[in-house]
Amino acid sequence: MKYLASLNKYFWKYRWRLGLGIIFIFLSNLFGVLTPQVVRFAVDETIDEVTKSHNSNTVVGNVFAHTILWTAALILGLALLRGLFLFFMRQTIIVMSRYIEFDQKNELYNHYQQLDSNFYKENATGDLMSRITEDVSRVRMYVGPAVMYVINTVILFAMVMVVMWNVNPELAMYALIPLPLLALCIFLLNSVIERKSEKIQQQLSTLTSAAQETFSGIRVLKAYTQEFLTEKFFEKENIEYKRRQMSLAKTESVFFPTIFLLVGLSTLLVIFIGGKKVIEGTITPGNIAEFVMYINMLTWPIASMGWVLAQVQRAAASQKRINEFLSVQPDIKNPTEEKSIPKGGIEFHRVSFTYRNTGITALKNISFRLLPGEKMAVIGRTGSGKSTLASLLTRHYDVSEGGILIGGKDVRALNLEELRSHVRVVPQDVFLFSDTVSNNISFGNDHVNNHTIKEYAVHASVANDIEQLPDAFETMVGERGVMLSGGQKQRITIARALISNPAVLVLDDCLSAVDSKTEYHILRQFNQLLEHKTAIVITHRIFSLLHFDKIIVLDKGSIVEEGKHEELLRRQGLYYQLYELQKQEEKNTL
Repeated sequence: MKYLASLNKYFWKYRWRLGLGIIFIFLSNLFGVLTPQVVRFAVDETIDEVTKSHNSNTVVGNVFAHTILWTAALILGLALLRGLFLFFMRQTIIVMSRYIEFDQKNELYNHYQQLDSNFYKENATGDLMSRITEDVSRVRMYVGPAVMYVINTVILFAMVMVVMWNVNPELAMYALIPLPLLALCIFLLNSVIERKSEKIQQQLSTLTSAAQETFSGIRVLKAYTQEFLTEKFFEKENIEYKRRQMSLAKTESVFFPTIFLLVGLSTLLVIFIGGKKVIEGTITPGNIAEFVMYINMLTWPIASMGWVLAQVQRAAASQKRINEFLSVQPDIKNPTEEKSIPKGGIEFHRVSFTYRNTGITALKNISFRLLPGEKMAVIGRTGSGKSTLASLLTRHYDVSEGGILIGGKDVRALNLEELRSHVRVVPQDVFLFSDTVSNNISFGNDHVNNHTIKEYAVHASVANDIEQLPDAFETMVGERGVMLSGGQKQRITIARALISNPAVLVLDDCLSAVDSKTEYHILRQFNQLLEHKTAIVITHRIFSLLHFDKIIVLDKGSIVEEGKHEELLRRQGLYYQLYELQKQEEKNTL
């Protein structure tokens, strides 16, 4: 139960609903407990009438008129009242569980958004989805139905035992004899159910991750005709999931036969011992009927304890998994609520960075200074550390050594939200949401109008392509922009970054999927749009159309050359080699 203790804050939040639910449970059981007493009265009255009268017709008439009709009406009334309060009970406690489910999903989702890039590299998307859906749903079964049944069983059991004890303590004790054995069985199976439930949830996460990865990469799977192999892999994992579920089901199946056997034993003891006491004259036949009804009344609540226990153990296993993620604290934290970003240039001071999850050192002792309004190109081969530089600037990761300054202030001391609004990055890995083209361009800028959206689409040289789509700017692009080409997606992300009008713009290899003619038009627009902005263009190509105040060349994470275009060509180093290779490729293409 230690894992479920974290849910107490929700019970406190909805204490009024829970309190009302307990009151309704008490009232519904009160009317339920009264019913056997009415039956006892009817049985005893009927036997008494039969004993007193010698005329069978008179007996039938008197019993029907004075006893059966009256008790039947009373039992019906009690049943209606009990049903009414059962309805109210579910409307308070079960509805409370839905509110808790809503709150917990929001809490987990909001926490996910606070976590940094390292967390998402170390955890599969399918596992994240499984915890926010399947695990939260299992926890809801604890805070709703399981809690309701436990409270109902405790209250009903207490009421029934008080009544039975008042009738005949000895007979009540015989009725209780099988219960300690039942408690022992539940205790012994407790740990087994918890262990198996946790393994089931782990396997479900694996299964979800496999399905999510398959659907995301379906085009690659089809291109390489790997459908059969992925199907076999999924089937293998699904068989393991089924095996674990069946193992748990077999364990749980022990509960119900055991419960009904022990409850049946209680009934036999009550009839046998109670019959002897009726003969002795210490109780009435109606008391036996009353006791049997009470035992049967306890049958389902006691039988449900097996189901409740299974739900509690599943919820504990699920809440443990949820707590594991909720306890993860982001490495990248917002240090201040102050929104202002100091004006000034960007400086990298002896920056080094090593990826925690791989141990690869991506940058080594990087230093440069960029004044406000200056443009800088970062050139290098694939894997030279170019994209890492952009991630460090916006604090998706923090530097391992050294510091990054904006306006003379370390980025680790700046408001995180304001920093990322101040520095916009067009990433190499293009991502579009399953929404309209218009909403993808205006993402993060809710107040821009359609005219502005179209204007920046023109700046990104994508407006003509958009106009040819079925619904132009209102066309749904599909999951991750599947309806568009790679070049179209890249240009839409460029328009998205430009429309936010940031002080610093970082373009991370954002023209790799466009043709040379489109690239030419975009670069011409950049000369005008970036005129008064600080810009960093990260690329493996050399753009002679753009004027750069500074160019740095990276190789294996280190700056190997630095200067302007003409100066670097005269040195005939790595920059010159890349430039000559690019010219040769363009010549071969023509």
